[in-house]
Amino acid sequence: MATAHDLVRPATRSAFDIARVREDFPILKEKIHGKPLVYFDNAATSQKPRSVIEAEQRFYLTECSNVHRGVHYLSEQATQAYEAARGKVQRFLNARDAREIIFVRGTTEAINLVASSYGRKNVQAGDEVVITAMEHHSNIVPWQILCEEKGAKLRVAPINDDGELIFEEFEKLLTSRTRLVAVVHISNALGTINPVQRIIEAAHRRNIPVLLDGAQAAAHLKVDVRELDCDFYTLSGHKLYGPTGIGVLYGKARLLEAMPPYQGGGDMISSVSFEKTTYNVIPAKFEAGTPNIAGTIGLGAAIDYVNQIGFENLAPYEHELLEYATEALARIPGVRLIGTAKEKAAVLSFVMDGLHPHDVGTVLDQEGIAVRTGHHCAQPLMDRFGVPATTRASLAFYNSFEEVDALVKGIQKVKEILG
Repeated sequence: MATAHDLVRPATRSAFDIARVREDFPILKEKIHGKPLVYFDNAATSQKPRSVIEAEQRFYLTECSNVHRGVHYLSEQATQAYEAARGKVQRFLNARDAREIIFVRGTTEAINLVASSYGRKNVQAGDEVVITAMEHHSNIVPWQILCEEKGAKLRVAPINDDGELIFEEFEKLLTSRTRLVAVVHISNALGTINPVQRIIEAAHRRNIPVLLDGAQAAAHLKVDVRELDCDFYTLSGHKLYGPTGIGVLYGKARLLEAMPPYQGGGDMISSVSFEKTTYNVIPAKFEAGTPNIAGTIGLGAAIDYVNQIGFENLAPYEHELLEYATEALARIPGVRLIGTAKEKAAVLSFVMDGLHPHDVGTVLDQEGIAVRTGHHCAQPLMDRFGVPATTRASLAFYNSFEEVDALVKGIQKVKEILG
């Protein structure tokens, strides 16, 4: 029977020192059930390098204070660090202006912000919002809520059996009634990389703005929002080797300036009286209340770390790791991959004949292997493929070829125990 050991590991196209990279992530030295941790749940959340952990710790040890409103030293230091992180995000995404970077809790809140602010202002009865069949619930439910409230319609572009957008069918959905296109950049459940440049160009020919859900993409691809010309881009810090509870909404300044506030409270105002409130300028207009200061600083440290590694190094390595893992799993009898798009990022979703994914994940856990099992917040996508759930192994640049071999051995153990 063929195993991963029968495969030839590729010579990487870059001088990628995986051993050194793994030293930066303390948790990778952990043992689970007495066995070395193999962490393949990166699409759910990534592990954090020591520099991110230390950045958050340093804030609480030496700089802890609220931002923007204080004139004392600690507040000024905290504000400087917080706004420096905004500049790092701006440069990371190549946004035109730091004012176009809004800090939120994550991609979910970013999409809800656009739906609640831009959507409520611009979508009316009879209008339409277009998404795809591979969306995460966070890019479905906010638009359903908006459409139900406004009497609008949610239109869904279909995908083929490989998990790729059927572009011609997507284009047919773009009409004079379309007010927004909201599309995932990389599918969390399939790994499919959508043709976002073509999507944006097709929508913009009809003057339709486009939001990209970049939760999975930001950690794997170099994102340039000006080159893409997207109108909104969203990402989550915790999938980008940063802390939980911090995320980003990028929006073109002219759109953000025209949008009403999402939440009311401190810092998003210029003046308040009982008769009238005037709102602050962007980005403050959308950042009500005390923000996740430590998390924002941690996100800045994560961006520094990713920039230090370089997408020109990590992306080729991840691609080679994905190809190796794809071939290894495809050779195991009884394993079927769900999502075989030509353009894919580091996600492997699979089902095993006669076995429930939860049982597969439980046995793998006993081998020290962390995978995700379930519908991955993409129930309509599972329905499209006729499965209730999948087992998902999602990769990061700190994963190794040896860990892929361990996954193959783990799957063989699943078959021995449950098969």
